[in-house]
Amino acid sequence: MAVTSADRADALFHALSDRTRRDILRRVLVGEHSVSALAAGYDMSFAAVQKHVAVLERAGLLTKRRHGREQLASGDVEAVRSVASMLEELEAVWRGRIDRIDALLTEEN
Repeated sequence: MAVTSADRADALFHALSDRTRRDILRRVLVGEHSVSALAAGYDMSFAAVQKHVAVLERAGLLTKRRHGREQLASGDVEAVRSVASMLEELEAVWRGRIDRIDALLTEEN
């Protein structure tokens, strides 16, 4: 089954909807971290952090690579830029709607 741009947007925004995942993403955008080092920073199990990392990876916001026994995670800046671009498009739509409402209100006065 082909992944549509709507599916991609859903995956990205779902991944970013969780505070812990946003924090993990911030950390791996700064630099590569092992999943165990990431897990040490949270008051939850390693498995729970691993699940958060997996959601971010499926959304394409981070990548993992194996280095010996460790899995190293790093953020994908281009994926974050694509989220920003999607938000800018939505903002443009709403700004256009607000401008049209303003124009209608001005015409009525």
